[in-house]
Amino acid sequence: MALEILVPTLGESVTEATVAKWFKAVGETVAADEPLLELETDKVTLEVNAASAGVLAEILADEGAEVEVGALLGRIDENGGAAASQAKAKSNGSADKAAPPKAAKTEAKPAPAPQAAPSGEAVTVVVPALGESVTEATVAKWFKAVGEAVGEDEPLVELETDKVTLEVNAPAAGTLAEIAAEEGATVEVGALLGRLAAGAVSAAPEPPEPPEPSEPKAEAPRQSAASGAGEVMPMPPSVQKLVAEHDLDPTAIPATGKGGRLTKGDVLDFIEKGGAKAPKAEAKPAAAPAARPAAPSAPSAPGARAPDTRGEERVRMTRLRQRIAERLKEAQNTAAMLTTFNEVDMGAVMALRSRYKESFEKKHGAKLGFMSFFAKACVLALKELPAVNAQIEGDEIVYKNYYDIGVAVGTEQGLVVPVVRDCDRKSFAEIEAAITDLGLRARDGKLTMDELTGGTFTITNGGIYGSLMSTPILNPPQSGILGMHKIQPRPMAVGDKMELRPMMYLAMSYDHRIVDGREAVTFLVRVKEAIEDPQRILLDM
Repeated sequence: MALEILVPTLGESVTEATVAKWFKAVGETVAADEPLLELETDKVTLEVNAASAGVLAEILADEGAEVEVGALLGRIDENGGAAASQAKAKSNGSADKAAPPKAAKTEAKPAPAPQAAPSGEAVTVVVPALGESVTEATVAKWFKAVGEAVGEDEPLVELETDKVTLEVNAPAAGTLAEIAAEEGATVEVGALLGRLAAGAVSAAPEPPEPPEPSEPKAEAPRQSAASGAGEVMPMPPSVQKLVAEHDLDPTAIPATGKGGRLTKGDVLDFIEKGGAKAPKAEAKPAAAPAARPAAPSAPSAPGARAPDTRGEERVRMTRLRQRIAERLKEAQNTAAMLTTFNEVDMGAVMALRSRYKESFEKKHGAKLGFMSFFAKACVLALKELPAVNAQIEGDEIVYKNYYDIGVAVGTEQGLVVPVVRDCDRKSFAEIEAAITDLGLRARDGKLTMDELTGGTFTITNGGIYGSLMSTPILNPPQSGILGMHKIQPRPMAVGDKMELRPMMYLAMSYDHRIVDGREAVTFLVRVKEAIEDPQRILLDM
């Protein structure tokens, strides 16, 4: 019986995909639920599994082919796998018969058998739910090796998706007995990552006494980076990297994580408060020049080029960085992108902010920033020019009657754009509180998929890094993005006088397929008018 392999439902507004890779060739045996091929869409990459066991009889969509939802990808001959399955059953049966004597020998041989399963109870570690429309992740880093003791809720493994990075914690205390998905492997939601031998692990440290001399050398950085009191407090790689990059002393950072462990948020807060650098790190650069004098002795023949000893480092791109690159290039390749510029006098907003900053924070518990003014100004302009708040789907234009503004946030992993929902209904205080909360959780890698999807317009502020002018790239499928920049005092003509005014350049990138030049320029002028005269925002003018 031939079973058809079809393109599954790909998600809201996604109608087609590209066949990225076939895992099986025609004639190969396939098990039920075994991955057959990989499909790529503009949002996610997903695997299509075999609905039943058999033999792959036919491939109708080769790698690189564009396929729509419901299209035929290939066929499986269910009868063709019967002989193979019977052979497997026989071999498994014979193996099962032969297995007991072997197991008896291995159990009698090793002394540290209790370490593998302290209580005999195995606990599985699986890929958790990753968010709406995200079906797979990449295993970025295992924090524990097989045989190592694990505390309950201690980070075990770090997973990367095209949106966020998350840690999977141990569901119970015990020993890591098996790693089923190695670093770099792509895993689906619910897939097996590894197994724990749950229970007490007090007897585990006694058997491995011989390897102890080598272990302290490797673990010394972790011990000294933990508490300074002799207790081992391992740090996740993301925290270790942040500490090393900023040359910090981990023992000086207040830890709020479970069991006294440092979190990424602890380190970021410490940096923002002007935390001190590690005193030991200054001794390292002195050793570096000693390695370089060897270079002059290398060239022997006249004109020969000395070997390059400066060194290189190759680091695999994270899934998030790959996705950022894909989406930015997709925006350039798909949209007819154009940018228009203007400048805005920030004097009125700065005066208003200076006047009410303290009382605003005291009443609402949130700082009054510039972003809420720009979000409200953009909402006014979007209401007047709905094309900027729309998007193209196929041969249709979808006009949005709601205003979900994305706010670009730079993080250690890359740029993410969390969304502030219903900005037209929110007050200044609610917008500021939402932006602060999303920004902090973005830097900690704690944003949910729902908070990163569905925006209708985006605001990005390169001015916080000192940018005076830039051309922002669209965030597909949106049709517009506003770029804010550094506030720079410049001499401006005010009436018949020249005054030094706090000016900011604004950049508006838009999709010329849906937004005309007149609409884009008008949009930017409306934002300028609202910022230079904030009363317009209150009067909805």
